[in-house]
Amino acid sequence: MLTVSHLRKEYATTVAVDDVSIAVQRKEIFGLLGPNGAGKTTTIRAILNIIEPDNGQILFDGIPYNPGISNRIGYLPEERGLYKKNKLLHTIQYLASLKGIPSRTAAIEGRKWLERFNLQQYIHRKVEELSKGNQQKVQFIVSILHNPDLVILDEPFSGLDPVNQILMKDILMDLRSQGKAIIFSTHQMDQAEKLCDNICVINYGRVVLEGDISEIKKRYGKNSLHIEFDGDGSFLKTMPEFQKADVYQNFAEVQLADHGSVNDILRQLVQRLEIRKFEIMEPSLNSIFIDVVGSKGGKA
Repeated sequence: MLTVSHLRKEYATTVAVDDVSIAVQRKEIFGLLGPNGAGKTTTIRAILNIIEPDNGQILFDGIPYNPGISNRIGYLPEERGLYKKNKLLHTIQYLASLKGIPSRTAAIEGRKWLERFNLQQYIHRKVEELSKGNQQKVQFIVSILHNPDLVILDEPFSGLDPVNQILMKDILMDLRSQGKAIIFSTHQMDQAEKLCDNICVINYGRVVLEGDISEIKKRYGKNSLHIEFDGDGSFLKTMPEFQKADVYQNFAEVQLADHGSVNDILRQLVQRLEIRKFEIMEPSLNSIFIDVVGSKGGKA
């Protein structure tokens, strides 16, 4: 569906994107990940033809961008772009008209989507009267109402409570099953891990990790432990048996050093903590992300 080859974009003092290549297929949720300022937004804007890259090629089903392709793309930006003084249904109808959808059709489809998101009671209310989460739902609706082939979502879960996150997840899976190609850009690694088929991690404008999530986790999953406990686990960070330890309130993900013995470690832990769970497992995507990107954010 979408092929981006050797993309580069340079500004006066900064290389925002440096030799980035990705491929997104139909029936795929593709995670475009990276720290703040890593180059994700620049890549998305180049795909959308908002900015012109200095080098590289962007093809849609083998065809370069042209005005007709615009209506095949749906885009949910991270920043909200709704007209706050307009009423909900009028906003949907107007933005749908920019994609060539007749007003009556937009009203019919818009009502269906508002009902699915449990927003039908706000249909004649102004956008500014809605909560941030409900505004996010409306913005999502207008990004997919025209039935695009490629859907680009920048932080789609922003402002959504857990119940609506589940609803959004179900809708994304529906779109995937319908044959849509979906680019999912987010900082929420847990959501990316659950939803994405393939990922590309960008840092300092360059690709630092890419591929199938399951294969990536196998690659980084050697000698990893997941520990759930009661007590003060801060000492886990200083244990010489651990090469790396991400310690939270009541659980930790650790990587064993070469000399670490699982049995010896468990014996030590039960002397200082109440262990509720102790298992060898694949690392989380969040742990891999931190490992690959490190503590420094991007610059582009």
